[in-house]
Amino acid sequence: MPGQHVLRTGDRVLVGGALITVDQDFAESLEAGDTVIGLAHNSLLLRIPATVEKLAADAVTQCLDAFSQLGVVGDSAISDFYKIAAELLADDSVFDAIRAANDDDVQDATARKRSTTRLVLSDAMRQDMVDAFRLWQHMALDQQQLLSQVEHDGWTVEQWRAPLGVVGFVFEGRPNVFADATGVLRSGNTVVFRIGSDALRTARALMALVIQPALVAAGLPLGCVVLVDSPEHAAGWALFNDVRLSLAVARGSGEAVSQLGAIAQQVGTAVSLHGTGGAWMIVGEFAEPERLKNVVQHSLDRKVCNTLNAICVVASQADQQIPNIIEAARAASPKRQGAVRIHATQQALGIASQYCDEIGLISESDLAIEYEWEDIPEFAIVVVESLSDAVVLCNTYSPHFVVSVVSTDNAETEQVWKTANAPFVGDGFTRWVDGQFALLRPELGLSNWQYGRLLSRGGVISGDSLYTIRLKAIQQNSQLHR
Repeated sequence: MPGQHVLRTGDRVLVGGALITVDQDFAESLEAGDTVIGLAHNSLLLRIPATVEKLAADAVTQCLDAFSQLGVVGDSAISDFYKIAAELLADDSVFDAIRAANDDDVQDATARKRSTTRLVLSDAMRQDMVDAFRLWQHMALDQQQLLSQVEHDGWTVEQWRAPLGVVGFVFEGRPNVFADATGVLRSGNTVVFRIGSDALRTARALMALVIQPALVAAGLPLGCVVLVDSPEHAAGWALFNDVRLSLAVARGSGEAVSQLGAIAQQVGTAVSLHGTGGAWMIVGEFAEPERLKNVVQHSLDRKVCNTLNAICVVASQADQQIPNIIEAARAASPKRQGAVRIHATQQALGIASQYCDEIGLISESDLAIEYEWEDIPEFAIVVVESLSDAVVLCNTYSPHFVVSVVSTDNAETEQVWKTANAPFVGDGFTRWVDGQFALLRPELGLSNWQYGRLLSRGGVISGDSLYTIRLKAIQQNSQLHR
């Protein structure tokens, strides 16, 4: 509340119909010029230092200015940007400097006992980024496209596909998301983002050595891609509190993403939130054993949002299928000599405990838990009486994300397709859900996460899917009136 109001211990702030009481620690943390955000959904007050708010606001301003210029620059310059970015990242002399920055990030994260699973900028990740830049380079997509027109007597109305504007993007420490984020330029949008502090050195190096030189060489404004260079969480809050964003995209841990989404939604910005998740698998009565083993193993190769988290087994086949599931999970865990952690409901526990030592009893409501793990696969097993019961559990406790049905019977697969409330439904491994892998489009996020729904149920949000519709009227008859 910039200098106009002073909050004291015990004051009550009205936010969205809820009264939030200011505690002593929060009141004492405030300094002149700070902004305070109140979140009604969890009765929380957040402090944004004035310096951080200015940093985020200036970044959005740069993006807005660049957005107004981007349509004039033209689509060929955007293609050039991706071509040059790919060439720079593929240059070993350039990449050596970026890798050195990434090594520092990894070393620091390791010292702080932070996960580095997605932080390491490996050769494979580098190649994926190069491939993503080249994919956007060769995509035939104009910023403005005529979709349809309606002819009237004396005038015409045209519908044009057009860019959204400025996309705000907050994501965890994954360097490869840079290539995903710049995808918004292909459809004429600009992007301002804040990356997790674990990867900030890497982000600075990528901006200085790849993104900004490519923008300059292609003749694009530097404001097309802007990094909010701050390690503070408040930088993300400030960015998502800016009403000038056309879309707010967040990827990361569940609570942090939910909080960011609440901030953006309170100021009226559309959101795409990618946070908590975990895929579900429903094993039908007619599941083929070898196929079941294969799809389970390949759904547990590492922990990400589309990793298998809960598996439903029909009671009539549980004695045969649960041992196969556990065997497959062990095959997915070579780093720990086949160790797995299983959480089982009462009926599943009796069978699974014969094949797994690290197992615990859970209630039905615990199926909503997402298990976070590094090397040891961890998931839940529940025994159900029928496929219909499995779908009910999925619709009740899953994040409404990925559902796989393993069965050789078309009736079973069709039943899940028609009744499960999930945007991604398959008949094999769960890890196919990814924009790059499935649609050959680097993804920004997933539109249905944490109720941050864009375009109804939606699915993969990618650079070429961020657009709006503009109408243009062309009047031939100057006497037209209504």
